[in-house]
Amino acid sequence: MEKKTANGWRIAAVVAIIICIVLAVLYVRGMTSKDTTAANQAVKSEEVLASWTSGSTVKDSLISYVEAVTKEDGEDFIPVEDRIAVFDMDGTLTCETYYTYYDTMMFIEYCLVDHPEKVSDELKQTAADIRPGYLADENLARNFAKAYAGMTMEEFYDYAVEFGKKETASFNNMRYIDNFYIPMVELVKYLYENDFTIYVISGTERTTTRAIVANSPIADYVTPNHVIGTDFEVKVAGYENEASNLNFKYEDGDELVLTGGFIQKNLNANKSIYVEREIGQRPVLAFGNSGSDTSMMNYTIDSRNPYPAQAYMIVADDDVREWGKQNWEEKSADYIAKGYIPVSMKNDFAQIYAEGITRAEQQYQEPDLPDTSEDKEAA
Repeated sequence: MEKKTANGWRIAAVVAIIICIVLAVLYVRGMTSKDTTAANQAVKSEEVLASWTSGSTVKDSLISYVEAVTKEDGEDFIPVEDRIAVFDMDGTLTCETYYTYYDTMMFIEYCLVDHPEKVSDELKQTAADIRPGYLADENLARNFAKAYAGMTMEEFYDYAVEFGKKETASFNNMRYIDNFYIPMVELVKYLYENDFTIYVISGTERTTTRAIVANSPIADYVTPNHVIGTDFEVKVAGYENEASNLNFKYEDGDELVLTGGFIQKNLNANKSIYVEREIGQRPVLAFGNSGSDTSMMNYTIDSRNPYPAQAYMIVADDDVREWGKQNWEEKSADYIAKGYIPVSMKNDFAQIYAEGITRAEQQYQEPDLPDTSEDKEAA
């Protein structure tokens, strides 16, 4: 009897030891798994938005936001159909300092270099008078519309693409179409891969913006119908002088042409109005770089938005790799007060442009324009 009892205790002790060993193994595996998961997350964080500075709080906030709103059982989950992100273009996705906006440089080249014979002397003078510090207002946009009067939409699109192949003097090794900020390209791709629908909301004319986007690194993530911009008047060729489009009909083979008329500049409050008209719901993410974007930002983070929303403002504070002249302390404080998250090009962007592109010694150089005067033609 005592022998059986002793054997029983020995068996129980062995079983207890085995259980302890199994539990210890499971614990170690669990801790290893947690460590591996944490390590994988750290690696993933480094791989995502790789051209952003390591340790950037802005980068971390973007990743945290996306992970929170895409987690199906999370309290901040946003359904795929409601994951809408809107981006301004000039100064947010792309360069606007060569020496000025893409569309303005295109207007100058069209009027003074490529097709001076197609525009009025008044438009040529307007283009020649553009210097740093000029006013990029609606009046200038109306002149842009006049310059391209008579072009079909296809011709206009093609010219915007051809212009992009020209090199700018403000940067080394940069064509105008090489204008996208690499960190922002990565961000668009990251959002797209997490089922966000991306819209580009630009003050640049719509067809020009489509041409830029379609020939850029974000072409696979933004379709033409997700581009919203300033609108010039378009009619069916042969009916340019008709007061109303209801007075005629499009027929097979007809051409749509620019009339030289101007409809609306997509800046300030128009950005929020265009978003409402063409998207029909509030975005949950908005990205801009200037006061003309604030209406779109405010529309996104409005307290009535049913989802958690964020707005980010790019601050052009890098005067080494870029022509940035903005004061970070001043701008960031202003944006934070408005409820936006400021992004420093100097500190948050590890890389700004594609490899080989550097800032030139001078931003602005007096253009060496061809002499198109009547005197020269007569000679």
